[in-house]
Amino acid sequence: MMMMMMMRWQTAVVFVMALLFSASQALRFDLQSGRIKCIAEDIKKNSMTVGKYSVVNPNEGHPLPESHRITLRVTSAYGKMHHNAERVESGEFAFNAAETGDYMACFTALDHKPETTLDIEFDWKTGVATSNWSNVAKKNQVENMEMELKRLLDTISSIHEEIFYLREREEEMQELNRTTNSNMALLSFISLLVCLSVAGMQLWHLKTFFEKKKLI
Repeated sequence: MMMMMMMRWQTAVVFVMALLFSASQALRFDLQSGRIKCIAEDIKKNSMTVGKYSVVNPNEGHPLPESHRITLRVTSAYGKMHHNAERVESGEFAFNAAETGDYMACFTALDHKPETTLDIEFDWKTGVATSNWSNVAKKNQVENMEMELKRLLDTISSIHEEIFYLREREEEMQELNRTTNSNMALLSFISLLVCLSVAGMQLWHLKTFFEKKKLI
């Protein structure tokens, strides 16, 4: 009986630990300069995901050395980029998972000689664990909306420029049509004059010929 209670207690502890671990992926790891390290997280579709990362300053109270910069790319299982930051000391990201699968967060340290070891703090939360990070999510949503608005503005500007270009081309075509019509009218008039002149010369030649033959 005692053995069964201990097994149940151990099972409960393992279950609670698993829940805590899945709710919060708070990590601290080393990253050598010029190297890359990827962390995977299984995320379900439509789950909110937020992350926060920073390089630990080895000299507290002093600016972070230039060598202690990282690049982070967060991609979905299908290769869609959700976050891309280059040469940064810290940052945050948030997105709504569009599909279920393993999402990858790949850290890359700047190449530096001699080789330097960076201490990285990374906190990655999904689902209900993101409730305390609503400001980050809202900020990210605002940034996404801002990027979408910029994209729409670029599209509208491109359409506007295309409309002006087509209007200019239309005016050029109309001018070309007017010029072509004028040239055709002039050419038709000249052709008519030539035909009348040839007809007149033929009549004059026939009249002269008949007069010489005393036929008229």
